[in-house]
Amino acid sequence: MITPQYRWQIKNVDQPSSAAQELATAESISPLVAQILWNRGYQSQSAAHEFLNPGPEQLHDPNLLHDMQKGIERIEQAIGDDQQITIYGDYDADGVTSTAILYETLNEMGAKVNYYIPNRFTDGYGPNTAAFKRLIEAGTQLFVTVDNGVAGNEAIAAANEAGVDVVVTDHHELPAELPAAYAIIHPRYPGAEYPFGGLSGAGVAFKVAQAIREEIPQDVLDLAAIGTVADLVPLVDENRVLVHFGLQLLQQDERPGLQALMKGAGLNPAELTEQSIGFGIAPRLNALGRLDDASPAVELLTTLDDTQAEALASTTEQKNRQRQDLVKSISTSALEQAQDADHLDRPALVISGHDWHEGVLGIVASKVVEATGKPTLVLNVNDDGRAKGSGRSVPAFNLFTALDGHRDLMTAFGGHHMAVGLTVPSDQLGPLADALDQEAATQKLTESGPSELTVAATLKVDQVTTSLYQELAKLAPFGTDNDQPLFAFETANVTQVKAIGKDHTHLKFQLQEGTHQLNAIQFGAGAAAAVVALNDANSQTAVVGAIEDNVWQGRHTLQLMVKDLKVSLPPVVDARTKQLSAGLFQAPGTYLFFHRNIYQQLVKQLPASAQAVLYDGRQLTEQTGGTLFLVDCPDATTDLEQVLNQLQPQQVTAYLYKKESLEQLGMPTREQYAKLFKFVESHQQVDVGHQLAELVKFLQIPRTQLVFMIQVFFECGFVTIDHGMMNGVAHPEHRDLATAPSYQLRQQQMQTEKDLLLCSSADLLQRLHAPLN
Repeated sequence: MITPQYRWQIKNVDQPSSAAQELATAESISPLVAQILWNRGYQSQSAAHEFLNPGPEQLHDPNLLHDMQKGIERIEQAIGDDQQITIYGDYDADGVTSTAILYETLNEMGAKVNYYIPNRFTDGYGPNTAAFKRLIEAGTQLFVTVDNGVAGNEAIAAANEAGVDVVVTDHHELPAELPAAYAIIHPRYPGAEYPFGGLSGAGVAFKVAQAIREEIPQDVLDLAAIGTVADLVPLVDENRVLVHFGLQLLQQDERPGLQALMKGAGLNPAELTEQSIGFGIAPRLNALGRLDDASPAVELLTTLDDTQAEALASTTEQKNRQRQDLVKSISTSALEQAQDADHLDRPALVISGHDWHEGVLGIVASKVVEATGKPTLVLNVNDDGRAKGSGRSVPAFNLFTALDGHRDLMTAFGGHHMAVGLTVPSDQLGPLADALDQEAATQKLTESGPSELTVAATLKVDQVTTSLYQELAKLAPFGTDNDQPLFAFETANVTQVKAIGKDHTHLKFQLQEGTHQLNAIQFGAGAAAAVVALNDANSQTAVVGAIEDNVWQGRHTLQLMVKDLKVSLPPVVDARTKQLSAGLFQAPGTYLFFHRNIYQQLVKQLPASAQAVLYDGRQLTEQTGGTLFLVDCPDATTDLEQVLNQLQPQQVTAYLYKKESLEQLGMPTREQYAKLFKFVESHQQVDVGHQLAELVKFLQIPRTQLVFMIQVFFECGFVTIDHGMMNGVAHPEHRDLATAPSYQLRQQQMQTEKDLLLCSSADLLQRLHAPLN
């Protein structure tokens, strides 16, 4: 069984309303797409037409931004007076593209301009007082911040004291106290009249360039598109226009740096999409700032030298691979920690480690959230007793609010609903974890259940056509507030299941209905390939995903990018096996063991969402709550019946593993017993603890059989065993071997094998069904 991560809210857009059908006719689009637009608020023909046809006329007047005129006049004054202008940027993809936009714009206007990208580890985010002072000493006479500044009160005050003005261009949340900057250009400035507040840092920089040039700066649309997609701002309104035309420029981009970067990433410019930016270009630009100095990213974006571009792109690719390796290594440790005894039952997680690279901890936190569904803080503990890291959350839990009331536990803190950054004394990690648990209770996190997932409609495989894909593509570019439509498939058979990728990280399978097939891929779900339920022809599988165009060696095929997956098993599944593997222990549920040695070997391999139960004949009180996995074969069929009667699981998956079949081995023969009896009569002080292999070879009796026979002899009083030393008993009492408990147990085990292991699947299912009714 595979439990879905989300609650699916199916909107049935394939059953359009009359209003949506009218909109479809008016705009010459499919009724399905019209219903999606209607559901997203584009309910008039004019609104739908504008959305479907992004154009430059939809860009707002940049002078409506707060302090735009004032800021531009100060920049123009600096240009006219040949003052040194320093663009103070940020180290992420939005920050470096913002920097590049204004650097190129001011350069073209003849400004004396340079840029400074703060170092994540030494300068931190935003205006840094020491960095400002160094830059002023080096000759800076005007600062223009991009993608930061609204929280830089101290550094900006220091610049003012030194007689240096600061023009802030930013888009982040505005603090209660704004800095005393010369100008603050911000789309959500209190009382401002700008019609769209969702610009990225690169978007604000683009508007500044537009105001300075008094025309649309088409040559930096590519940079604006990268920053907009990378920063996950809403892809609607003005941002939609920037990305739409920015992608067109990227497809024929002449920037040597971007050409080299895309080549290294294996991206074909002619087939570039917003996903190419989000998963190809942006992570590589981010990698530089995550691991080291991000300034080379601006050089890469702005250089006109092909040789330099190749070198910078190569460095960027190396940093990205290093970033990937770090994320993989730290994520493995973090996920193990998330499932240990100290974290397993917590509703929110505080995970820490030593020598974890702080630049990638936000990515690691996201991976833990994805795997566990729990809000997570991931921190690196330094030798000086300081823990620094990042946190990520789920929609049902406001992480910023949860931590905001516990600032006394932290030395630095900032963020928003879904993401935070923080520094904590390492001796406060325990109290911080407890505080987070309390906040989870206050926000009723555990009662919220899985997050909702909007699903456009339920489709059949044969409905996935090129025509449908082309219609859906009219809604692109996709992103925040303009999600790619998702579709559910509930009646298809799942075939050709396998794990793919270098480390078998991803899951690939095929949906099949009749003669129609659709390939499907789910990133990061490779372990599911070994889950018995997914491979069971009797399982009921439902899939939600986005329809995409897969291009391989010039050939286009449609495929489903899976967002969520659920597999329901029939009440009883015959999954009998002679070999246990890790893939059998991936699903949540209750894993029942009948033998302690097998329990001890496997209990640590179970996922965090599972529980292990060892049956020892006593009444079981555990709540299965779902699937019961019968791991090994019991000694008696009655034990199994008692377990099923007591637990009453919703579903049963029977592995019924047994290492060696006693029924096939059979009972020892009279000749074998006689051979052993004769041996113990003539040999004393036999070290059966260490010489069993030699004894097996000497008597020519299989090991399992010989151990059983010695136990029977011991129970019948034919031999004594003391500290592993076996001696025959002189003149033992006559006793029937069948009276020995081990002999009776062997007979019982052999009958159980006949009942459970050697029977047909139909007979097994019938036997397991009976106690459940």
